[in-house]
Amino acid sequence: MPAVVNSVVENSIAQELEIEQGDEILSIDDNKMADMIDYNFYCKSELLTLEVKKKNGEIELIEIEKDYDEDLGIVFESAVFDRVKPCLNHCIFCFVDQQPEGLRDTLYVKDDDYRLSYLQGTYITLTNFTDKDRERIKRMQLGPFYVSVHTTNPELRNKMLRNPNAGKALENLEWFRKNKIPFHAQIVLCPGLNDGKELDRTLSDLAKLKNTVLSTAIVPVGITQFRQDGLKQVDKKCAQETIDIASKYKRVCCSDEFFLLAEREIPPAKYYGNFSQLEDGVGSIRLLLEDFKKYKLPKKLKTPLKFVFATSYAAKDALKYISDRLNKIENLECSVIPVKSNYWGEDITVAGLITTDDLIRTVKDVEADFVVIPSIMLRPYSEDFLDGKTLSYVKKTTKKDFFVVQNIYSMSELINYINSL
Repeated sequence: MPAVVNSVVENSIAQELEIEQGDEILSIDDNKMADMIDYNFYCKSELLTLEVKKKNGEIELIEIEKDYDEDLGIVFESAVFDRVKPCLNHCIFCFVDQQPEGLRDTLYVKDDDYRLSYLQGTYITLTNFTDKDRERIKRMQLGPFYVSVHTTNPELRNKMLRNPNAGKALENLEWFRKNKIPFHAQIVLCPGLNDGKELDRTLSDLAKLKNTVLSTAIVPVGITQFRQDGLKQVDKKCAQETIDIASKYKRVCCSDEFFLLAEREIPPAKYYGNFSQLEDGVGSIRLLLEDFKKYKLPKKLKTPLKFVFATSYAAKDALKYISDRLNKIENLECSVIPVKSNYWGEDITVAGLITTDDLIRTVKDVEADFVVIPSIMLRPYSEDFLDGKTLSYVKKTTKKDFFVVQNIYSMSELINYINSL
């Protein structure tokens, strides 16, 4: 994939130079680029020459004088300009393989590319790591990365990833340590496989890598009704045992789901350090609760307002806490309705997997001025749900207005709206 321009930042150098959507950046100072890593590296200069292929096919050479760290303001269609490294594993818990047909095309793509891990925080298994990759990472001192470890038992890792090279890939963790390349570790916990003593072994091995491991997140395996491999769900006993094992180690955090399943309180903010693995659901509830404490709420609204939070089962208790406090405002009435996932199966309890039919079924008979949903239900920068239907479709079907909270860890948009009434 070439370095195709998706958009340019307003008032940027790129806009001034009339670089447009659809243009292609061929080189910088005669250097070809494979990805955004190259682009960022070659842009670190006060003088540079951009080779641009315009939409009409014409080639332009543009000389630029700028500050050393000044960004050109180009947004590309992809962070990788050549072929994305595909995933060579067939993990027994892979969520992509648990999906039915008919979802967005991008949901079926399985990548395992260290560049996307560095640039976008995606998880890699290191099973397709090459000497060339190591050389580049060491030379450019890239990092941190996000690594799906799961287990440090080579035989068990081969089994869980269904890749005979999975166990060998663990040697790369030691290579990271020797070369001071930091990484965040992830463990998808599968009861009966990498829990209990195996989890203790994995965390002990990671602890030996010392400060190279910036954090370790433990998340429960997600099982949909489309899974046929006989995996077990994390239950209350397993969740409690996992939390207790993790508590013995530094910089190891269990995702929010473990505490909900174990029927234990969400830990205080200090448990999560710098909240480095929020995308894995590690600390998102605590961050939301801490954020809510910052706001000064009005005592009364001039105009009566009634709304409902349509949320996941994982977040319902946190939003109930917020709802109870909002209901102390005179003329304001709000409630919380968790959305049951008939599409994926009732064991799936996160907002990012809620589909239109489940949402419509939940809110269609609710009386409210609007329904509040988190943006994580939608594809970034769009109105598209996982099943390809849109928020406009949901609005038309339910005949209701929706308030989309863009930051799932903050109520600022909603609170500001309430304060404006």
